[in-house]
Amino acid sequence: MLEASADGVVAIDEHGTIRFGNQAAAKLLVPPAGDLVGSRFGHDLTPGQATEIELGGPGEPRVLDVRTTSTTVAGERLRIAVLRDVTQRKQSERDLEAALDRQSAALAVAAHELHSPLAAIGVLAHVLSDLQVTMNTAERANLAERITDLAGRLQMLLRRLLTSMQIEANSAKATPEPVRVLEVIIDQLALVSAEPKAMHVRCGPGVSAAVDRAELTMMLANYIDNALSYAQPPIEITGAERDEWTEIEVRDNGPGVTKAFEPLLFERFARAPEAERQAAGIGLGLWIVRTLARSAGGDAWYEPAKGGGSRFLLRLPRAGGGRLAVPVARPGYGHAWDDGVGGGHDGSSHRGGPAGPGVCS
Repeated sequence: MLEASADGVVAIDEHGTIRFGNQAAAKLLVPPAGDLVGSRFGHDLTPGQATEIELGGPGEPRVLDVRTTSTTVAGERLRIAVLRDVTQRKQSERDLEAALDRQSAALAVAAHELHSPLAAIGVLAHVLSDLQVTMNTAERANLAERITDLAGRLQMLLRRLLTSMQIEANSAKATPEPVRVLEVIIDQLALVSAEPKAMHVRCGPGVSAAVDRAELTMMLANYIDNALSYAQPPIEITGAERDEWTEIEVRDNGPGVTKAFEPLLFERFARAPEAERQAAGIGLGLWIVRTLARSAGGDAWYEPAKGGGSRFLLRLPRAGGGRLAVPVARPGYGHAWDDGVGGGHDGSSHRGGPAGPGVCS
């Protein structure tokens, strides 16, 4: 009956030597000599108490749940231990604890980052509504613009938090489709705020990637927001096809990333001390980019730019088939770009409003 048991069973004498062990125990303990009986058990056990022991050895470490009792056989005192492999359960528990820790961290970061703009909006709205405060039209318009900017910051923070939660929930994997990279770049430049000639774009109209369009939009939006928040213009966006890959690069002329912080750059909630003073954020943007890129079969990484600045790169599977049709310019987008053959053109963009007629070469 003991030999047929699915749980491991061992009998251990007072010297810690295994006097009996069934086949299940031999598979769990895997003694170096290949013979369970006569080997040392190597773990302290107290009869009547349950304990867990961790085993190393070949393969992944395992965790055993051990229930121990004692008995006497032919005048010899023995401890009888029943062993059960609970490695998968322990890993599930660790994963759950880690998820709860990340959720708590996300809530703490959100509460901290959302408090300041909410408080500022409340104060500014109170000033606008106070009839006893004397202001001319320009001053009121300035206050309204500040409220709009703060509301936009709140929307950005919430958007990144929601994206983080969707990724954490392991929602259904997006289905890749051929996406024209230039179209997504144009859409994003129509939404960002930048001075004229601050954005340079170089991307052929047929450059395409096999990716979910919404996910590519989030990846590119986070790269551009990161460059606008922490870097110096001009910002250069490049898209090109290389072998089976489509690579997108966002290059800036800022101070770059310190060597000490480079390994943490794409970690969740990681922000350099100087970045915390420079711009608002919660350290999720680059983590979202890399997570989505790897989920799509690609990758995202950082390289220092020659002569100063940063290069944030995105690699995605190239869409199969021939080159796609040239996208039609959309009125009111206010950007210029090239076909990837000649020199780049300058483009400007403004979040919240058109900048002028669209130009396509």
